[in-house]
Amino acid sequence: MAATGQRGRLCGQRGLVGDRLAPIRARTNGCGIAEPVSLREVDGITLSTPATLNCETARALQQWVRQSLVPDVGRYGGGVRSLRVVASYACRTRNNQPGARISEHGRGNAIDIAGIGLADGTELTVLSDWRTRREGRILRELHRGACGPFGTVLGPDSDRFHRDHFHFDVARHRGGAFCR
Repeated sequence: MAATGQRGRLCGQRGLVGDRLAPIRARTNGCGIAEPVSLREVDGITLSTPATLNCETARALQQWVRQSLVPDVGRYGGGVRSLRVVASYACRTRNNQPGARISEHGRGNAIDIAGIGLADGTELTVLSDWRTRREGRILRELHRGACGPFGTVLGPDSDRFHRDHFHFDVARHRGGAFCR
């Protein structure tokens, strides 16, 4: 399925590591990715599982890593080592609800992150740390920092479907970014 390996220059961006994939065509109308990539690493930060995305989403993730993740985590726990990815491309409806619109995941426009792996071996998790004092402050900064690079940012305060992870997608809205 991989077309060619791209060491550190995926999507034309230095620091994105992964592979270009063959186009993903789905039987379900509205799903698929014309030019998908399998992203494994962003600026030296490893993804727990390769994320199948389009390049726009990969570049938005890199912007968030550079502008928010690395500076907001700083040296806490020795700094950021990895991101725990719990979803990327999946041809499904929003929140897996019957009759709902196709999710941005079905277009390669979204990534879900549940935890931030730190160099000291610990992990900041959205589920366990969102409401804590110090770690929660960091996670709330990361959530705010995603608003801009991404058009939609959802977290624990948005709804019951996002209590344990951040949902980031590049869908644009007429009124600007939608961040909850």
